[in-house]
Order: sequence, then structure tokens, then C-alpha cells
Amino acid sequence: MVLSRRTFSALAGTAALGLTLGGSADGGAFAVGTVPTGPAPGPPGADGRRHTIGFDSYSMLIDGRRVVLWSGEVHPFRLPSPSLWRDVLQKLRAHGYNTISVYVSWNYHSPAPGHHDFTGVRDLGLFLRTAAETGLYVILRPGPYINAEVDAGGFPGWLTVTPGTARTSDPTYLSHVDAWLTAVNRVAARHLYTDGGGTIVLYQLENEYANNVTSPRGRDYMAHLYAKVRADGIDVPLFHNDKGRNGHWAPGTFDTHGEKGRYLYGFDGYPSPAEQPPDWGYYGVGGAKGGSTASPGTPGFLAEFGGGWFDPWGGAEFDGKGYAESARTRDAAYERRFYLTNLANGIKVHNVYMTFGGTSWGWLPAPVVYTSYDYGAALDEARRPTPKLVPMHQIGQLLHSVPDLAKLDRAPEAAVREGSGGPGAGAAIKAYHLVNPDTRAHFHVLRNDGPAETVAAVTLAGESVRVPLPGLDARLLATGLSLGRRTLRYSTAQPMLRLAAGRRDIAVFTGRTGESTRTVLECASAPKVTVLEGRAHHEHAHGLLRIDAELKGLTRVLVEGGGSTAPLLLLLADDGASARLWRHDTPSGPVLVRGPALVRTAGLRGTTVRLTGDTVAAAGLEVWGPRGIDGVLWNGGAVRTRATASGSLLAERRLPGVPAVALPELDKWRHHAENPESAARFDDSSWRAADRRSSHSVTPVPAGQPVLFADDYGFHYGDVWYRGRFADAAGVESVSLSYVTGTQGLLMAWLDGKPLGTHRMPVPDRKTVRQGTWAATAAFPVPSEVRSAKGPHVLSVLVRRMQHDQDGAARDTHKAARGLTAVTFGGAAPALAWRIRGAAAPDPVRGPLNHGGLHGERQGWHLPGFKDGGWQAVEFPRARRGQGVCWYRTGFRLAVHPGVDASIGLTLTDDPSRAYRVQIFLNGWNLGQYINDVGPQHTFVLPNGVLNTRGANTLALAVLADGTTPAGPGTVRLTLMGSAAGGVPVTPVHSPGR
Repeated sequence: MVLSRRTFSALAGTAALGLTLGGSADGGAFAVGTVPTGPAPGPPGADGRRHTIGFDSYSMLIDGRRVVLWSGEVHPFRLPSPSLWRDVLQKLRAHGYNTISVYVSWNYHSPAPGHHDFTGVRDLGLFLRTAAETGLYVILRPGPYINAEVDAGGFPGWLTVTPGTARTSDPTYLSHVDAWLTAVNRVAARHLYTDGGGTIVLYQLENEYANNVTSPRGRDYMAHLYAKVRADGIDVPLFHNDKGRNGHWAPGTFDTHGEKGRYLYGFDGYPSPAEQPPDWGYYGVGGAKGGSTASPGTPGFLAEFGGGWFDPWGGAEFDGKGYAESARTRDAAYERRFYLTNLANGIKVHNVYMTFGGTSWGWLPAPVVYTSYDYGAALDEARRPTPKLVPMHQIGQLLHSVPDLAKLDRAPEAAVREGSGGPGAGAAIKAYHLVNPDTRAHFHVLRNDGPAETVAAVTLAGESVRVPLPGLDARLLATGLSLGRRTLRYSTAQPMLRLAAGRRDIAVFTGRTGESTRTVLECASAPKVTVLEGRAHHEHAHGLLRIDAELKGLTRVLVEGGGSTAPLLLLLADDGASARLWRHDTPSGPVLVRGPALVRTAGLRGTTVRLTGDTVAAAGLEVWGPRGIDGVLWNGGAVRTRATASGSLLAERRLPGVPAVALPELDKWRHHAENPESAARFDDSSWRAADRRSSHSVTPVPAGQPVLFADDYGFHYGDVWYRGRFADAAGVESVSLSYVTGTQGLLMAWLDGKPLGTHRMPVPDRKTVRQGTWAATAAFPVPSEVRSAKGPHVLSVLVRRMQHDQDGAARDTHKAARGLTAVTFGGAAPALAWRIRGAAAPDPVRGPLNHGGLHGERQGWHLPGFKDGGWQAVEFPRARRGQGVCWYRTGFRLAVHPGVDASIGLTLTDDPSRAYRVQIFLNGWNLGQYINDVGPQHTFVLPNGVLNTRGANTLALAVLADGTTPAGPGTVRLTLMGSAAGGVPVTPVHSPGR
């Protein structure tokens, strides 16, 4: 194999660090010799220097240093405001994540074959630069298929009408794939960490490709992708994510063209919170079915682990309670139980899907989800931190500051006995014991799988210790751990971070509020102990210092002397206090900040610490940093401080909270009825003739019928209109309209301009929430006055087609038809000549997924520059009757203070018996679809940048009503979802009026 210059340099650099990459029996890579435990690499960046990326059976190796990749999934295409990407990434970095995982959705970037757009809201390079500037590693996942609950699993609409079978080695499909990979890899290659252009350290091939694992065309397909990606200059390690724990696509299972040592096995898992956390590694069943044990030569790699779950139309997944219920059932305690279990099982690349879910705006969502993709994630759809970030914050800081955790072996099982908590409580305790072979630091994960709180009696460092365990919760404990210049014998609180600031060491331990903790330090002689804050009891005997404290806010204990040359500041924090401790690394050393709701960045200039961040309520500010610091700036303003006995600088005044945000009422609405296409005399001569006789769809073309599938005529997203002409209605008694849509599709029909009726697909239940394609036939009687009227006659049909199915099983299910499939008459069989019309050309700014084929969309009624002065003035609530489409428009102005980050939503409510749906357009951007009688979503996030928070905005609502009930809208109002003083500068997203 010929090595590229970048590949050769990467390998040479690894060798220079004393590592030799070699092949193992399973084709994985490992370091020959011992890679010792040591400090993790510093925060990454696009530094222009060469870096090495390797791995062994324990962990990833960055520049020869061990690192646990603690990752959160983020999709830039679900936040169409590039300025806000920085906000999300800074929040994740501050909360302990060192990595993000990123899908790239082919359909988002490709409106037509061979056309790939990486500009504006689709600027992948900008996103990757922002990640590098934030100090985050990147796991890039560009498909070509991604699933991700997006339309067609990420395949572009135009791919549905191409020959050949997708996700196989079919040459036609591969030609399109190669064009896509060439385009996306051209961007990715500029942002690889190997040459310092960016921070990409891992790259995924395909996605959950399970069904063709044993077929030649499947293996050839994966081999083709591997070769293509390498040929495009992607030299970081590659991987695939097994949909289950089956050993599919482990190293050595397919042809990597002679290359060994730069491919990993990854797998996905979404266990229910009702289950016990699974052992997918050290403590599991082993072998191909055991998770990471399918590839013993590579580190445990969970490419996706459940940070929540998606919700379908109607909300069957969470009993109509929406994503709030997802967050409740997969809460902070769930994270501790499941994520700590993964860590105990040797999972060293751990990606939480989703960590920020965002919004499936426009026609982006797959049929199985509605607009919101909040997912119950740790950072909610409105970019607000939730309590779920607390354990991630604690664990992420721990992994960064305690490198011992990157290299762990199983240790002999520790004795764990039932303490208290009622009969049988002890039986619910699961214990894991691990040891670092270099430092001999031991780690215990104690998990309570029962609902009742208990106290476990566990042996720590030879001593039986009582450890409280809340019901359905877990904690990690350490023994023999270095805290800088002192050694921890054990603590019943969980370690969170350690650092050296100035002349002292700082160690933070955490737990639940009200818990009694004991922390024991090795001290050769009696030290001086000062309780600086809170209440704690201490005693020294037999070379050990015991500190007992109840966790309530923050307890500070300063330990000096006792055989150590440096003082130790011990901080014992409950969850709330720990979430207000922020560590940032600078070239001069680490900085620890306490107090604000968020510290985004920290840097030193001279002797001044420069901080940026957010406050919600008034907050104190305290800073520990390198020796000699004497000044603090907060968001550019000087803060008066004084030195404390803790070795910190403390602000003399509290930082102010966020000022109130005033939102206007939405009034002065204007209304215009739509659907002229339903009229008998409407001129459709410019529409496309629907007269094809064959299709590449997996839906058969009914005998004797033309192809009516919308995709075959180039209409891939949104609504589509049909008009069929026939000469004579004599004898016609009924008309049957067969159609296929995604979830919650509907059909409306008119004959000679008179409504025939509406048909809609059923609301999914628990058995059908995964069904992405729905087929039905709507039968309508033909009125007698039409049968007796002279022709010609016009049958007008509007189909809300919804989205394409995903292709998870590699069966071309994304090619299932959308729109009408067949039209038959009862009593007679007149011949029909069809014309079809869908969306206009894609908006060059907002992209192909923004709009569909409604008349108002084609005429620009959704755009801010449209002149609606001639429309009728109306007020809400409305109670309009009639089948069809109508539009409402209004404008509003905001005056949010420039120093305030306000997350604003649009809330729609009405009598749930009213059958209608609304497309929501803000400044021309299609931000979602509301279905009044289905739900569960009522509030839609309006992202800043698309929303002008300091100026004028245009809101347009396109309402489809089936005519069976009065149709709204009812109440439509702006909602403040959250606000903070701080935020990031927001550049308005370009929004042309036409």
C-alpha cells in the first residue's frame, strides 16, 4: 500500500513517541509496548501542527497520550443559525465534553445530482472551525446514509428516482455516493487533527449497516467506502457503528485493502430506563455478542448511547407528554447508572445521542418524528442547560483531570454487603471494581438497581465503609488516587476534578444534597486543618486524616502540612454547587471558576483572568488560577476582587442576573384564502404532464395507470397538487383515490371546484410508531349534479405527502411512492389526463427542504418582502369552516437587550377537537408543522439569527383544514423559553424577501 505524505508523517510521529503500530489477529491496532498513564492531552485546536492519532485495547492515543473521548451528538443542520453553533459547543465544552459527534446529512447539502452546497447554514467548514476554536475533538459521520430521523435517512430526494439498489455495491448508486463523498471529504480533509487543520479524530463509514453484513454486495460496498475515504485523504482512524451488539463490521470482517491498524469497531445502544444497565464490555457475556469484546484489540466504543429517545406524531412513545417525559425517564440518575456502568465496562469512546437535539425544521424530519427533535437531551431544543448536564459535567471533568481512568483493568470483586434500606435492598446493588495497572489507583462503581434508597457496606482500601445509594442511582468511588501532592485513601463522595492552582492543589468531590460523606487522606503527621466554609469534622490518627461532612452547597476544607509541601483545598460539593464549578485550561495553567450559570471561555493576559459566560440570577464570582493573577474581567468588564484564604480572587459584588425580556402580543393579522388549483377554470397548462409509465420506486405502478408518484416528476418535498381532466362523467358514481404518504399524510379532493372531502392517515399507536410509509384509498361519492353536467370535468387533488421513509434495512424503502398512486371510478371508467405541480425551485439560502408546493409558497406568501396590504384584516381566535388552505400573516418587533440571550418560541393552542394543521414560517423559514388535533407539540423554537431579536419579523401561517370542524388558529403567542445575560454574538441569517 502506498502511504500518503500525511499518513506517513502520522505513523512516523507515532514511532517517534516510542509507539509501533502493529496488527492484531482481529485486524485492530494496538501499541506494542506499554503506553503509561499520564496527563491527558490539552484542549485540541486547529494549530497547524502534526498530531498522531492511534489506539490500543484501552483507549484512544492522541500524540501518544491516553484520552477518553467523552462525546455528545450535535447536528448543525438542526440549528439553522451558524452563530448559535458556537453557543451550543461552548456549553458542551464547559460542561465537561471533550468531543462532539456530527452527522452530515446528504439531502441537506444536495438539491440535485452533482450539486453540493456547503455555504450559509450548510457551511460544514464553519461548524468544524467553530468546534476547533472551542477545543473539541470531532467524530465525523457523513453517511452516505445516516438514519438520524431525517427524511430518507439523509438520502437526497432525487436519489429516490435513480436506478439500482442503495446501500449496496450497485454501480449507479456508488457513482452518486462517490460524488457526495468527494464533496464532503474535500471539506473534512481540511479539518483533520493529523495535520492540525482542525480537530477531526474519527470518521464513520456508513451507519448501522446490519442487514447486508454477510452478503458479497454488502462487503464490497463497505470496502468501496473504505477505499474511497482513504483515497480522499482522510487518514484518521475509521469505524462503523454496529446497530446492535453483534460484532458486525469488526476489524478484519471486510476488505480494507491491506491496511491494518486504523479501523475500530463501534456499536450503538439505547437501553430502556426500565432495564438494568447492560454490561457491554469487561463484565459482559464476551465475544461477538458482548459489545466491545467483539474487538478486543480496540478500545470500547459506544458510537451512540441513549441520551433520550425520539417521539412520534401523537406522542404515543411518552403518553402524549412529549420530550419532557423523555427527559424525566432518562434523567440525571439514569445517566449515572448507565454511563458509569459503561465506563466500568471499559467504554473509552462514549458518545451520547443526543446531547443537543435541536429542531427538524422544514421538511427535514423523517416520518417517525414531528418537528421538535429535543430528544429529552441534556441541552434542550431552546439551548437551555437541563439538570441532565450535571452528571455529564461531573464525569467529563473527572475524566479530564484523572487520567488513571483511561487505562483500567478488572480487579478482584470487592466485598459489598447489604447495609440498610429495607429487606432485599442489598440484592439490588451491583458493584464493579477496576484498577489502573500503572498507578494502582482503584475505582469502584456502585449501582442501586432497586427503587429504594439503601446504604451499601463496601470494602475500600481494606476498610469496610458505608456508602449511601439512592434508589435507581449510582456513584463512582476512588481509592489510592493522587490528588497532586497528596494521596486519597478513599472517599464516599465521587471525585470530580483535581488541579494545581498557584501554590496549592485543589480537589473536588460530589454527591447528592444531604448525603453524609467521609474523605480520608494519607498524612504522615497531623496536618493543620481549617474549615473555611460549611461544616465538617476531622481527626488524624495512624497516618490518616478523616474528614466527615454533610453535602450541602459547598464545603471547603484547607489541609496544610502533615508531610506535604503544598496545601490541599478540598471542595465537597452537592450537585447544585458542582454545576457552578468551571474548569478551563490555559497555556499558563488551569483556571477554576465558581459561581456563574456558565463560564464559556477563560484566558490570561498578563496577570488578568479574562472570562466570558452567562448569568441567569445574580451570582457570585470566584477564581482560582496560576500564581500571580491579580485581576478579573467578566464579559469584558473589570470586576473588583479580594484575595481569600482559599487562594482565590472573590468578586466584591455579585454579578447581575438577566434583565426582564418583554415580548409583544401577536395581533394585526391579515388573511387570504388559497388553493385556486381546486377551481375548475384554473389554468394548469404550465404544469408537468403526469404520463410516465415506469418508475424506479419500490411501489408498483398499478396496472393501467400512469405514474403519479410525486418524486418521479421532481417534486421531493412538501405538498403536491394533481389535476386530472376527463370528458364525460355520465354513469360515474364514485371516485377512489389511492395514495401513499409518510406518517400523518392527508389528501383533499375537489371535483369541478366542489369539495369531495378529505382523507388522512391514522395517528400512530405504540405498534405503528416505527411505520414510515402509509398507504390508503379514499373513496368519495360523485354528486349527481356533476354526473349530469357537461364536460370536460376536472378532478383536483392536494396531497400532503409528508416525508420519505428511512432505509434502515437497506431495502430501498426511501423509494416508496409519495402522492397519488391510482385513481379509479365507480359506475364508469372515464379516461384521465393528469398534470402535477409541487414545490418551486429550491430557495438558494434556505435550501430544498424549506418549502413545498402550496400556491402561497410558490407565490412567496411566506417571505418577509411579500406585500400583503390587500389581504383581509382578522383577529384570533378563528373559527373558519371549509376544506382547503388559507394563510395568515403578521409582523412584530423585538427589542431584546444586546447583552441578553433570549430563547423565544411560538406557542399555538386551541380546542383539541378542531382538525387542522399549520405550517409556521418565520421570516421565510419553515420552522415546523403543528397538527392541532394530534400533537403533542405546541411550542416551536424560533432560533436567534432567523429570529431578529432587535428589529422586525414576519410571521406567516399556512393552515390546512379538512372541513369537518371549525379551523383555527386559536391562540398564537410568543413564549420566552429561557434567557441569560451573556450569550454569543448572533449574526442574522441572510433572508431575502423573494
